[in-house]
Amino acid sequence: MKRVKLSGIKWSLLLCALIAVLFLAGCADAVNIKQCVTEEPAGFLNGLWHGIIAPVSFFVSLFKDSVAIYAVNNNGGFYDLGFVIGAGILFGGGGRASRRS
Repeated sequence: MKRVKLSGIKWSLLLCALIAVLFLAGCADAVNIKQCVTEEPAGFLNGLWHGIIAPVSFFVSLFKDSVAIYAVNNNGGFYDLGFVIGAGILFGGGGRASRRS
């Protein structure tokens, strides 16, 4: 396996991407569970967003009981599909696995 060195520009881009993810994760809102059940179920776009911010939500949920990774009140399959796609976007999907070495 060949070891790849990151140049200064790549480190800067990586740092900028990390900061952008943290800022976007700040947009996540917490909904009271009693209020959540009476509201409209979370759909595909909410699932997509929750999948993208899942690592940050998980970290915050370790310290705050009011934050959850997965929406309790969701519409089922479409929310799940959005969640999986969102998590796949964040972690690069399976694109690396399909490349030839």
